[in-house]
Amino acid sequence: MGLGQEPGDLPRHRADEEFRLARGARRAESEYRVPDALSLNQWGLTGRWTIDKQSSRLVAPNGTIRFRFAARDVHLVLGSPDGRPIRYVVTLDGKPLGDDHGVDTDAAGRGTVTGHRLYQLVRQRDPKGEHVFEIRFLDPGVEAYAFTFG
Repeated sequence: MGLGQEPGDLPRHRADEEFRLARGARRAESEYRVPDALSLNQWGLTGRWTIDKQSSRLVAPNGTIRFRFAARDVHLVLGSPDGRPIRYVVTLDGKPLGDDHGVDTDAAGRGTVTGHRLYQLVRQRDPKGEHVFEIRFLDPGVEAYAFTFG
């Protein structure tokens, strides 16, 4: 993580910070790819994103955020800068959420970003061990700010 960062702060993940510093890419569009294996509390982006101090913004459709975590709930602060709906699909360990969906997802993991706010994406009924959360944005333009867990 960068200086003064918390584990769930999206624009400040260690690999992204090192990438930006090496490329001087602050606020520039870049292509990202999540590593094949993530450690606990590690996350990554896939797709074309612009990263700045406050958020990560998806430039092209079908970008993802993947996070390995150990908690019952997964929340993500998301927004749509122009207010248009941005569709997403969430999986847990590569499978549909089923009964583990949050308030802002259905059993298939589908949902829509409609404004800037905290979205409850996963609420596990039996939270044991580590899991891999993935959210795929079907439309470009989403702004992602930070994860929180419950």
